[in-house]
Amino acid sequence: MVFDVEGVLIPKNRFLFEVGKSLGISQLMKVLLFGFLYHIGVIQLKSALKRIFNSLRGIKIERLIQVAEKVPVVPNAKEVFSQLRTQGCKTALISSGMPKIVVRRLAAKLGADYGFGFDIGVNNEELTGEIWGEVIEQNGKLQVLSQILKTEGLSLSDCVVVADDRNNAPIFLREIQKIGYNPDFLMRIKADNVVTGQLSKILPVINGKPKLRALPSRNDVLREIIHASGFFVPVLCSFIGVPAVALMICIVVALYIISELLRMDGKNLLFISTVTHHAASQAELYEFAATPIYFAVGILLALLLFPPPISSAAIAIFALGDSTASIFGGLVSKRPLPFNKTKTLEGSLAGFFFAFLAGSFFISPLKALVGAAVAMIVEYLPLPVNDNILVPLCTGLTLMLIV
Repeated sequence: MVFDVEGVLIPKNRFLFEVGKSLGISQLMKVLLFGFLYHIGVIQLKSALKRIFNSLRGIKIERLIQVAEKVPVVPNAKEVFSQLRTQGCKTALISSGMPKIVVRRLAAKLGADYGFGFDIGVNNEELTGEIWGEVIEQNGKLQVLSQILKTEGLSLSDCVVVADDRNNAPIFLREIQKIGYNPDFLMRIKADNVVTGQLSKILPVINGKPKLRALPSRNDVLREIIHASGFFVPVLCSFIGVPAVALMICIVVALYIISELLRMDGKNLLFISTVTHHAASQAELYEFAATPIYFAVGILLALLLFPPPISSAAIAIFALGDSTASIFGGLVSKRPLPFNKTKTLEGSLAGFFFAFLAGSFFISPLKALVGAAVAMIVEYLPLPVNDNILVPLCTGLTLMLIV
């Protein structure tokens, strides 16, 4: 059993965020900048990490370890590793985003057999800013995996990999059982199975048990109610105007960002933090929950780029279609669609129907039908840009073209 670390066992990007934050606002801004440039594909991971750790030159190694100890492990992780040990599985942590000394301490905490990360230069107990190691090289994770399998006398077909992002593509091989855990667009395509929510959900998949239908949790229901409430944004615009609503959205987004930064520091912003706690997914509770920002930006762009009633229809189709697709997809079926295993046929059909109804409030039924179809197709496709932004934009653009 091979686990990626960030995004699977600890919140994504949380380690480097905490390191930067512990050194002050200027260092944090550097970390966030290099992380952003990597995320959008401007620089490679190795280059981003080299620049980040060069900016950390001179800090004590003990301080780095202390910061790492504050990063929370996702719920049920210890129980998952305990059960895997009971089943006779060997477990390995392979990270391309964290130092080896940190990964090995996490491996010891979870009871894993192996822990691999990159090496960091240390002189007189201080970081030199240098980093190196197989895991940050091209196909480096595959080389590490090959070493583990050789040591254990196992083959690729004896291996299961649990990962969330494109850094793990080299070890998502055909012979391996591949589990995408809250995966990005590439992993959704390459994974044999996709798991969202609690880490413990990977256990039935590993053991070959079928996924069962399940009622949505209270967090799921509240989250989708908030999503569906976007339907009323065009209604509000008709009373107070688009500029006023756009300003309100910007203010709410700014307050939300402040709330999330405070929440990651163990503090709360009244009301907003409470709503986040009751609406966020299990994974989002332990990291910066960016989905509401994408949601707000998608609505804001539709308002500013398209004239009514097209903007109204695009927002309504997006808000109601996406939320109902999520609820019905989990409630009715667990059969994933090809290419995007986070989606189901039943969920997409339900989303299409309600998106059509929502659009019909603002435009003709024929145009609403086209808009709903475009929205569900864009939502289904595993694209690199968040669908909370793409769906309203693509829907609005299509409706503009068929006017």
